[in-house]
Amino acid sequence: MIDLHAHSTCSDGRLTPTALVARAAEAGVTTFALTDHDTVDGLDEARTAADTHGMTFINGVEISVTWQRRTLHVVGLAFDSRNPSLANGLATLQQARRDRAARIAAKIEKLGVTDALPRAQAMAGAGQITRPHFARLLIEDGICRDNNQAFKKHLRPGRDAHAAIEWAALESAIGWLHAAGGIAVLAHPFGYGFSGAWRQRAIAAFADAGGDGLEICTGTTDRQKEVTAARDAAQHGLVGSVGSDFHAPEQFWLGLGRLRALPGDMNAVWHDARFKA
Repeated sequence: MIDLHAHSTCSDGRLTPTALVARAAEAGVTTFALTDHDTVDGLDEARTAADTHGMTFINGVEISVTWQRRTLHVVGLAFDSRNPSLANGLATLQQARRDRAARIAAKIEKLGVTDALPRAQAMAGAGQITRPHFARLLIEDGICRDNNQAFKKHLRPGRDAHAAIEWAALESAIGWLHAAGGIAVLAHPFGYGFSGAWRQRAIAAFADAGGDGLEICTGTTDRQKEVTAARDAAQHGLVGSVGSDFHAPEQFWLGLGRLRALPGDMNAVWHDARFKA
């Protein structure tokens, strides 16, 4: 059982890397990648935990990309986490995240949240502050009833607490991963709210920029979407990947490892010569 997309407290997940790996092992996952947003800080802890469970652990990261004024996510797999090119690139994204957090904190304080930035940092601990942390503050202070309302009314683009950010260029993110000996996979192609035409444009741009794979089976895809994604991947010479995009136990519909096999006989990312523990 393979799961190559999951998040820990080092980004916007709710479980520590150790607890996340333990949950994956309990679910029967045998090959696992931790893919936190724009950081590799949890990889060493997760690898140690995976060794105790006899799991194959793959270095992973999910890099935020700005393309055509839209945000895409590129999952990197099987790279050298200490490569300078990748490390420097991720450092620039972490600084951008810190700057955005300060701007969001100022905005939600105008909505009535108190001490937004220190409270969000306390929630994040040693990890990065993310928008879900601010959503939790909006709920705690009685401004929103749930996470969905917090994003819909305040945190998504066009709302009063949204803070725009320029992520990495598509070519840059793929270049960092290749410099580190890794594989670049376009994450959850149906997860951006694109029309079919825009989805195909994004996949084509990713392939043209040197991307390697496309995430086919995720925690929210049905078989029809998976077959469509497999067809798109074949059209552009991309291999297939699978990943739950697990964030938290309360997201019961996103179980670790609860993924279908790749459709048909499409080539899988784990058959790539660069894919190694």
